[in-house]
Amino acid sequence: MSGDQIRQMVNFILQEAHEKANEIRVKTEHDFNLEKQTLVHEAKLNVQDEFTKKMKDQEIQERITRSAEIGASKVKKMEIRDKLLQTLIAEAGSKCANVTKGGDYADLLKNLIVQGLIKIEENKVEIFCRGDDVKTVEKILPKAIQEYVEIIKKETDGIVLKPDVSVNSNRSADLSDATYGGVILTALNGKIVCDNTMKSRLMLVYEELLPSIRAILFPEDE
Repeated sequence: MSGDQIRQMVNFILQEAHEKANEIRVKTEHDFNLEKQTLVHEAKLNVQDEFTKKMKDQEIQERITRSAEIGASKVKKMEIRDKLLQTLIAEAGSKCANVTKGGDYADLLKNLIVQGLIKIEENKVEIFCRGDDVKTVEKILPKAIQEYVEIIKKETDGIVLKPDVSVNSNRSADLSDATYGGVILTALNGKIVCDNTMKSRLMLVYEELLPSIRAILFPEDE
């Protein structure tokens, strides 16, 4: 084989090697760029997902905070309103207490006793009142019993009752001044109770008028 042929074979081999190396370089660069694009795209998606998650978490936290603030505001509002209503009851109670100092209090006690006897419908009845009212109740009791008997006689076409009514037989059970006056009637060893104290009557009126009171005090709720 001549020297020229050998050079041609060497050049051919070198050319094939260069082409193969170029192919490997091109493929390697293509694979690298493709892998880089994939990694960049995945990184962008991860960043977007993380950002979306953080924004969602922040929104949820803001909702929780806002809900807590609204809840606390409502509680505070209800506490203020309740305090105002309790003040209103206390002021009304003070006025009820003043009634006991008036000249018509004895007649009021009589009417409360008559009403209680009618409600309780028992022959043997115990009346409890404040210690300061014992003498007044004992004084008007005969008249109250007489009026009660006459009412029952009229309503039953002639039945005449002879009720046995006692007053504060147990002085340790005297009503407190917190009742604002009035009486409590009991029968059958306390199994039947009729609360006709001023406080009880006040609370009945308060519960009945509460919607109207709220409308006046808190018109923004209407």
